[in-house]
Amino acid sequence: MKDVNMKVQWAKFIVVLLLYIAFLIWLKSWLGIVVIPFIFDAYITKKIRWQWWKDAEKPVRVIMSWVDAIVFALVAVYFINQFFFQNYVIPSSSLEKSLLTGDYLFVSKVSYGPRIPETPLTMPLTQHTLPVFKCQSYIPVPHWDYRRVKGLGNVKINDIVVFNYPAGDSVMMADQYQPQDYYQYCYSFGMQNSPEGQRSTEGMSPADVFTHYNRIIADGADFIKQNFAEFGKIKYRPTDRRENYVKRCVGLPGQTLQIKDRIVYINGKANKEPDNVQYTYFVKLRQAITEIPEELLIDLGISTEDLISLNQNGYMPMTEKAYKTLQARKDIVEHIRPVKDSDRIDVFKCYPLNGNHNWTRDNYGPVVIPKKGMTMKLTLDNIAVYDRPIRVYEKNDLQVRGGKIFINGKQTDSYTFKMDYYWMMGDNRHNSADSRYWGFVPEDHVVGKPIFIWLSVNPDSYGSKIRWNRLFRWVDNIK
Repeated sequence: MKDVNMKVQWAKFIVVLLLYIAFLIWLKSWLGIVVIPFIFDAYITKKIRWQWWKDAEKPVRVIMSWVDAIVFALVAVYFINQFFFQNYVIPSSSLEKSLLTGDYLFVSKVSYGPRIPETPLTMPLTQHTLPVFKCQSYIPVPHWDYRRVKGLGNVKINDIVVFNYPAGDSVMMADQYQPQDYYQYCYSFGMQNSPEGQRSTEGMSPADVFTHYNRIIADGADFIKQNFAEFGKIKYRPTDRRENYVKRCVGLPGQTLQIKDRIVYINGKANKEPDNVQYTYFVKLRQAITEIPEELLIDLGISTEDLISLNQNGYMPMTEKAYKTLQARKDIVEHIRPVKDSDRIDVFKCYPLNGNHNWTRDNYGPVVIPKKGMTMKLTLDNIAVYDRPIRVYEKNDLQVRGGKIFINGKQTDSYTFKMDYYWMMGDNRHNSADSRYWGFVPEDHVVGKPIFIWLSVNPDSYGSKIRWNRLFRWVDNIK
């Protein structure tokens, strides 16, 4: 009789569980994900004797108590990490000297509103890959459309924002090419190996230029696929499983952005630069790098990475304070000057890769940042700029045929955007892979807002690695 009752209870449980899964797939709502478990706890747990192991023999009781605790912790971490906040560590120097390599950030997801996960079935505390096993940490089905719960506010100009890397939808799986920009490699190898790469665009019509660069990128992609042993498998990642990046928002939806002689202009007005913005300078020393006083390097915020760049390339990034200080130290520096576009040390092509605007990292645009509901006039001169948002992020078929633009098979000269977009840049302006190279950040890629630094570890330190003066420092106070 007892066995029959248990079978009935399990049958009820399976039916309820299937109904719950069906409900989630239909609702696709965070309310369903959060509220239904409470119903589960109030009703189902009274029908199923979950903690049967408490009456078992000691070895089973001990093992199951640990399993119970671990499962509860993983579930709790999943919901907290998914809907409220997560930890993020600064992996590179793109925001120096505002945020430093080794800063651990408390990132709030409620500030801009948590997203409904595209891929809800994932291992907690992983982005896309399981450590040690080096395998995918998520199951691609079910796949839910983008939705966001209303947050406490919206992205503001000069906010530091964590977001999914837009160009990270395709990745080369060979270790040495992660998390490199797949599309920059497609362009580079296409220029080297494609017959189109040897042709000049001089005299081409705008339509032919657009087609020309698309062929170059496609030929580069074919080259990467053919050299599987070198680059590995090309893998697609859903939006919420792409690498997390952190940059400063310097352009909002609907604004017109232009960079002139390194300065960012919004709607024709110069945007305030971050206090610790960095640019690259050529530096010729009178003495060996190792002879520069360590206390001077610390005071100027010059890192080991900066010194390696100086030693290998003859230039390094620095703040205005560091530049003026070294400029005055004739005993240390023989010559110092800013790097210019004409020096051609930037090896990457600026966005759009399939355009011919000849924009550079210091002189870019103007470009209008798309806004939800905005109808944009499309021309053969600007189609390359808006090709990726229309075709990739908003999932339309866009083609240029016979000098005319077709979207989803219909000829058109305009498009109404379905999402807001942002322009993100690093404070280390000459050492940052940002919107100047891969374009707009769609709203569905925005993860959250860093609130404070809860830990900071200095990778260059030989003594105490903790930067005590940065602990619990508010990110909003870093301007």
